[in-house]
Amino acid sequence: MQVDLIIHSAQQLVTCASPAGPKRGAAMADVGPIANGAVAVRDGRIVAVGPSAALCQHYVAGTLVDAAGMVVCPGFVDCHTHVVYAGDRVTEFEQRIQGASYLEIMDAGGGIVSTMAATRASAPEQLIAESRARLDRMLRLGTTTVEAKTGYGLSLESELKQLAAIAPLDQNHPIELVPTFLGAHAVPPEFSGQPDAYVDLVVREMLPAAAAWYRSSHFAQRGVPFFVDVFCERGAFDVSQSRRVLEAGRALGLPLKAHVDEFSALGGLALALELGATSVDHLDVTTAEGIAQLAASNAIAVVIPAVNFNLGSGHFADARAMVDAGAALALTTDINPGSAPCPSLPLVMAIACRYQRLLPAEALNAVTINAAHALGLGQRLGSLEVGKQADMLLVQAPDYRHLAYQFGDNLVAQVIKNGQMVEQIADW
Repeated sequence: MQVDLIIHSAQQLVTCASPAGPKRGAAMADVGPIANGAVAVRDGRIVAVGPSAALCQHYVAGTLVDAAGMVVCPGFVDCHTHVVYAGDRVTEFEQRIQGASYLEIMDAGGGIVSTMAATRASAPEQLIAESRARLDRMLRLGTTTVEAKTGYGLSLESELKQLAAIAPLDQNHPIELVPTFLGAHAVPPEFSGQPDAYVDLVVREMLPAAAAWYRSSHFAQRGVPFFVDVFCERGAFDVSQSRRVLEAGRALGLPLKAHVDEFSALGGLALALELGATSVDHLDVTTAEGIAQLAASNAIAVVIPAVNFNLGSGHFADARAMVDAGAALALTTDINPGSAPCPSLPLVMAIACRYQRLLPAEALNAVTINAAHALGLGQRLGSLEVGKQADMLLVQAPDYRHLAYQFGDNLVAQVIKNGQMVEQIADW
């Protein structure tokens, strides 16, 4: 049978296959490796996966790629990011070194509000250019799908400007974007001391406008979901305010996410699970009771070790307990200018293995198949299975565990998105 592409002779072909849904429990430690493996692609989709000898007997390809000595694995999925923004917060980095906490900086008018000011002031083309450069770095490090939140506009006009930047970035960059509305990220200065009034604006004006944008966008035409998110945290939004935002999003027919339990366990986790959130994210102070609730739910638990590392914290979300309890775990960079200026999912895997006691297999499943399910796209991408989108990496290592074992380098030799070869990393 004629196909477009065959990658063959991989030292390890790692499928991360999970046809029944996200991986949980013992399945997290299984990445489905095939020695001397091969994969065949036609029209951007995987048509066969298996041993090279058998596959190459049945298929003839226009392009053959010899992956001898290398690992072939799914492209990485970064399921929680704030990648579209302007400016930086390097001064705050220095302040934290000198002892200021994240919440202290936020309370003093820095943090999210600082990036809000830069993003509001940026011209659309500047916002797109700065964000495209970040996506370029993420692609070189193996990321092929990225969730992209708003939340640095905090006004109707500027939130829509962020959405308007996300759309052309998705259309003109090899990375595939999944949009999320996070108007309830922080209370902007013009609503200081009036969080309920700001929530009124989010619910009555911003969310309906964002939903209308989505319905007319190419994302809706392609069946890519559009999420509604909220930051349930001290200094941001309490449980009652978060409920209003999430229920308004659900009433508009949009799937839900929530930032919960990052610094304070306010009850946001229980709220998000009650409302059927696709994912609950951060979970740094989640209790044993909360972990049990997560394990009994369909939500993906998204933990973010790059934030803890960047903030100089020795406390990390208890990812080990979450996996052992049977929760579906994903990892993400949370790339943003304040708490996680990190484009690298391999570095996130390395941190999670060392500080959260994940096995390399668990970490790899957490940035591929489970991360895809955190975006509602687990049936289309995140693993090397017949019928799925051909998003793949060629890794310059003999064993997938090197992705977490090594750090400070880039082992990704080649990125393939939708069956198309992206330029070799060495040429970039």
